[in-house]
Amino acid sequence: MVRIASTELLKFFAVIGNCAMGKKILVVDDSSSVRSVVKSTLVREGYDVDDAADGKLGLEKAQGGRYDLIISDVNMPNMDGITMVKEIKKLASMKFVSVCMLTTESEQSKIAEGKAAGVKAWIVKPFDAGKLLAAVKQLVR
Repeated sequence: MVRIASTELLKFFAVIGNCAMGKKILVVDDSSSVRSVVKSTLVREGYDVDDAADGKLGLEKAQGGRYDLIISDVNMPNMDGITMVKEIKKLASMKFVSVCMLTTESEQSKIAEGKAAGVKAWIVKPFDAGKLLAAVKQLVR
């Protein structure tokens, strides 16, 4: 019987898996059910996920942590998602973080506003988990 140290197993699975291990994602949405579905989908794939209930709380989490990706709604109380992205991009530690909007907004003007703020992907709700995961995998390489 071959014995492998647990740290070696973790390294092995990180290499052969989807390489999600160690990637940290912040999910910001005022809907607790959306946060729950997105979080469980990402955790199942091996991502480390934090969440926040609005843009203001999302900004506070971003100020106190390091994230590889932020997934956010647009329309939220206290601070909308695009304003949050603009504020996050002002932080030296988060200037280059990738951002994906997951929202009911589909207006081209809103998408353009998001792109100007630094948003890299835009997914319209209701969403398909496979499309979300494909976008996440591209954005956290």
